[in-house]
Amino acid sequence: MTDVTTVLCGTGVALVTPFDANGQIDFAALHKLLAFTAEGVDYWVVNGTTGESAVLLKGEQKKLLAFVKENNPKNLPIVWGMGGNHTQELIAQIKDTDLSGVAAILSVSPYYNKPSQEGIYRHYVAVADASPVPVLLYNVPSRTGSNVTGATTVRLAAHPNIIGTKDASGDFEQYTYIAKNAPDGFLLISGDDMLTVPLISIGGKGVISVLANAFPVTFAQMTRLALQGNFADAAQLMYGFADINSLLYKEGNPTGIKYVLSRLGICEPHLRLPNVLPSEKLCRQLDEILALLMKTTQLTSSTV
Repeated sequence: MTDVTTVLCGTGVALVTPFDANGQIDFAALHKLLAFTAEGVDYWVVNGTTGESAVLLKGEQKKLLAFVKENNPKNLPIVWGMGGNHTQELIAQIKDTDLSGVAAILSVSPYYNKPSQEGIYRHYVAVADASPVPVLLYNVPSRTGSNVTGATTVRLAAHPNIIGTKDASGDFEQYTYIAKNAPDGFLLISGDDMLTVPLISIGGKGVISVLANAFPVTFAQMTRLALQGNFADAAQLMYGFADINSLLYKEGNPTGIKYVLSRLGICEPHLRLPNVLPSEKLCRQLDEILALLMKTTQLTSSTV
């Protein structure tokens, strides 16, 4: 395994992509978000689901990546989202993207096509063969319509350019299989914020988090405590996030987290269709939970 596996342990934040009222990327707000999250997290994940990659034009994606590279004073590792259900087109995009300064790509399993496990395996081998940087698998069955099984994940882990998986299946039997059978150094990363601590307890190496956009210091501390084996204190921090986490996805992602960030003064809550602004009911619920969180000592240190 390459050295990148050591720097991608801990907390990665799945960064939102701020937009202005006209629907354009708000680079000033993005600069603020980068500075804010850099105070806590171990690495940035850019152009993922939470970053609304599905509604970014290719030219916008290139500008986004260039901006993040240029505004990284702490030299945090950057993971770039690149996935798709057209293998050859994805390979062409990889070849057309300047991945210098990128630690790894995070590549979602092919969606909509619902390929067999053999098809998923061959897709990822083709991507890993073409990528000049290491590849993290991304398994999110609720979005793709198919699961990358534990057996397929372990099979792919043998590829020298595939260094880990962000698994959002929520299947602990699958997680246990991967932790037990993957080679040493293979990164098993939580794709669900509230499963971070229990996943680390069975061999997980960290998380790619949505909550860390708004609570980078505290969320990273929770992950760090778990990695140190202090599960009691990590769990206490995790409990503090339980109520707000359950609200974030009620009307889609990143609808909830962008609204929270707007209340913290980081960026506006604007989204691109087909996502829309949260309902008044959800805003009230988030405001109530956020007000309570602001009163708790374990979360105030990570807010503005």
